[in-house]
Amino acid sequence: MKVYPFKIPKPTNEHLIIQVDKEPVFYNRLHQHEEIQISHIINGSGKLLVGDSIHQFTKGDIFVIGSNLPHVFKSVPGEKDAHMITVFFTSQSFGTDFFKLPYFNDFESFFININAGFKVTSNKKKIIHQLLKLESQHKLKRLVSFLELLEELRQANTQALSKFVYAKSLSTNEGERLQLVFEFVFKNFQKPISLEKIAKMAFMTPNAFCRFFKQRTNKTFFQFLIELRVAHACQLLNQNKELNINIVADLSGFNSISNFNKKFKKLKGVTPTQYQQSLVL
Repeated sequence: MKVYPFKIPKPTNEHLIIQVDKEPVFYNRLHQHEEIQISHIINGSGKLLVGDSIHQFTKGDIFVIGSNLPHVFKSVPGEKDAHMITVFFTSQSFGTDFFKLPYFNDFESFFININAGFKVTSNKKKIIHQLLKLESQHKLKRLVSFLELLEELRQANTQALSKFVYAKSLSTNEGERLQLVFEFVFKNFQKPISLEKIAKMAFMTPNAFCRFFKQRTNKTFFQFLIELRVAHACQLLNQNKELNINIVADLSGFNSISNFNKKFKKLKGVTPTQYQQSLVL
């Protein structure tokens, strides 16, 4: 079963959609869908763009992405074994009032937190166990395991993925324009990128593009570009804890070490050197 932009195909009479992605790379187009998404990265690494933020993902991670929250998993170039299991559902998968029953009052915080998406930071072993069970189960057993999964997620510690909660879906045209921009930036963020060039790719004037991008991502284009470069720098440092900081800055698209240090500290709260030192403690 393949996910297409903005729509999840739903098998007849299925209330939960269990999808296993096992490809050279994850589905790499920006998309959004009505369904809430719970994903476990079994293998693979890269960057996750979700809402207005960029995060790293790697083997063992668990993400929950809310309804209509634009996102894309971008595998590391050269990745050959991307593997992820995902559960798709909506708050009305089992009926309009199912989750409004008194039995599920404790789930209220879960459904609030998913609006901006979150990464699970504790209780992962139990959550993964419940997720993997769902693939081979059907009907009542699958429903019971799914409710147990939600309970484990509710009790887990989490880290918010996005600060910007989307009030409406992107239109197909808007999604296609953002996809063109993101695809170009992911491939070229290590090089200088001018506002004029990126605006032209979206078939807009620079001023119109700035308004368009800010309204749909809650940040300027250059804020997004800097966040992507810093996320890449963190990924490089995690992969090679002894890599020279000057080389990291250059490989991440920064034209000076002072600018790199300044932007990195603003986003991460520590300098690149301090971040690197924390990885070897």
